[in-house]
Amino acid sequence: MKIWVDADACPRAVKELVFRASARLSLPVCLVANRRLALPDSPLITLTQVPQGSDVADGYIVQHVAPGDLVITADIPLAALVVARGAVALDPRGEIHTAETVGERLAVRDLMEELRWAGLETGGPAAYGAADRQRFAQSLDRLLPRAPRR
Repeated sequence: MKIWVDADACPRAVKELVFRASARLSLPVCLVANRRLALPDSPLITLTQVPQGSDVADGYIVQHVAPGDLVITADIPLAALVVARGAVALDPRGEIHTAETVGERLAVRDLMEELRWAGLETGGPAAYGAADRQRFAQSLDRLLPRAPRR
């Protein structure tokens, strides 16, 4: 299993939780972003910097993700694409996207986008907070393999 992070807009708290899980379970992590990011000193954690542009990072992740991998993203269309490739997507707020759930979430996202295009004020997501971080940590823990007992 490899963890992929759609890193450009990923909250710092989420990345820190992923880094700790990587160290604890010896799991490789690849952050994909269109800018330089500070990373902890670990051979398990890499950064792939892609060119600027709409969905360039998403395209890179979709091309390289493998079945069984975990992708951290708030981007529902990206989540749908990686789930179709056999991966699991996890939203920074703790929502797990699987083949059974991502279609409905994508339909809701598309509906909200149509409403915005029609001029309806739909608002944005609430600020990322402690409850979101806790839900993410719980979901991440459920998805990752258990550490071997010593």
